[in-house]
Amino acid sequence: MPFGGNDWLALTTEPTLEPEIPICDPHHHFWDQRTGRIPHQRYLLDELAADVNSGHNVRSTVFVEARSMYRASGPEEMRPVGEVEFVQGLAAASASGLYGPCRAAASIVGHANLNLGDRVEPVLEALRAASPSRFRGIRHSVTWDPHPEIEVTSAHRQEGQLASDNFRTGARVLARMGLSLEGWMYFPQLPELADFAKAVPDLTIILNHIGGLLRVGPYANRDDVMTAWRNGIAAVAESPNVVVKLGGIGMPRTGFDWHARDVPASSEELAESMAPLMNYCIEQFGPDRCMFESNFPVDKVSYSYNVMYNAFKRLSGGYSASERAAMFHDTAVRVYRVEA
Repeated sequence: MPFGGNDWLALTTEPTLEPEIPICDPHHHFWDQRTGRIPHQRYLLDELAADVNSGHNVRSTVFVEARSMYRASGPEEMRPVGEVEFVQGLAAASASGLYGPCRAAASIVGHANLNLGDRVEPVLEALRAASPSRFRGIRHSVTWDPHPEIEVTSAHRQEGQLASDNFRTGARVLARMGLSLEGWMYFPQLPELADFAKAVPDLTIILNHIGGLLRVGPYANRDDVMTAWRNGIAAVAESPNVVVKLGGIGMPRTGFDWHARDVPASSEELAESMAPLMNYCIEQFGPDRCMFESNFPVDKVSYSYNVMYNAFKRLSGGYSASERAAMFHDTAVRVYRVEA
């Protein structure tokens, strides 16, 4: 089955639920087959526009770094600036209206190596110069796991980065510049994030993908995994400078088999399966510190954009109108300073 195969996804179509609800999608990527980490996949403005214009009222999106379109030469630490330069161009094209009413990449999250400590500042200045009106922060992934079956996706493959002096010094530079940090790690690392968040209280931290739940390989079919995940989420939620993204559950590492189905799951099934995980995050963080995300095209391996947001709407139906507005739109717009 091809990654995010549109023919497969077309097997299940649904009418759009509550199409009037405004949405800011706070997490998607751009890459193409020549440069991305997933070399056989192209996802640029045409592909994003087809998804965000598929029925829901998606008014804006936030691009999150994907280690694509880096500069081919120059100092190593400055090469990620190329990605923000590229996405700035795509955002300008989207703002022209040629791709529909949604403002794609209205805010941009790039990458800088926080292990540089104080020396990360000129990198951040270069990223901001590449996108003066849209650059909002960085993602420095710290995913690490000792089990060989678990893929380590971080660019800087080191254990314990969140506790290192250099990383924390770099994080304080971020905070001083008014920029945010995307927290992407696996659930056993959540206690490390809880300590880090308390050590850098002025830094806005956005926890990606409900905290990196793993239920495959050495973590499959274990009750203690869910206990550890819940304890980790609760510990991180104690810090008011952390918000959480509700999504990323379509990645196979979360333990669902949706990507392997002959017929895609319906939004009813997705909502039923996602609800216990997402409702726990909402309970711990509160709706004003939660935001529904697509994580496309990565999650496209499991469901279409339209069905995914239908599922989010189904599982959030018991919350108030203001709480749903926060999770679908307002939290993301506030955190990423999306301009109207």
